[in-house]
Amino acid sequence: MDKKGKVCPVEIAGFLDGRLRKLVHDPEKILGPFISGSEAVLDFGCGPGFFTAGIARMLKSGGKVTASDIQKGMLERVEKKIMEERISDRVILHRHNGCDFNFNEKFDLIVAFYVIHEVPDRDILFRSFYELLKPGGRLFICEPKMHVSGKSFERMTDLLKSTGFKVTERPKVFFSRTVVAEREG
Repeated sequence: MDKKGKVCPVEIAGFLDGRLRKLVHDPEKILGPFISGSEAVLDFGCGPGFFTAGIARMLKSGGKVTASDIQKGMLERVEKKIMEERISDRVILHRHNGCDFNFNEKFDLIVAFYVIHEVPDRDILFRSFYELLKPGGRLFICEPKMHVSGKSFERMTDLLKSTGFKVTERPKVFFSRTVVAEREG
């Protein structure tokens, strides 16, 4: 099953940001191996900022995470969270409209956690990601098994490869399908 194109509504964002989720998807444990502290990170489809906040806490001086979402309501939730946690100096809020990002910078890491299955045109998205990454930059994709079948995930991984990415890892994340790919050259 692959629920392509259905965006998670703001009204259920609390479910994506609860304490129970931290037990299952701890951002520091999952993304810690990919963040040394001074990177430029894009949290694509950031939702209410669950991973954005975790990434920001791991960053040091000079590091920034851009929280990017298509929904204004999600970005409002992120803004509230980062102000409360006093990490707003490490977070940039960005509203995009699908695959058209309008960024002037390049990223060391792009995180797409439980969002790719919502994107109608993955080919365009992956080409955009490739262009947004610095050479050697990495793309971390994690998809829920309940929405994305093994076959669908492998087709998505093949599409990544045909875009120019090299698959480097397949980390284990609870009840998820995960891949890390690197932009070559």
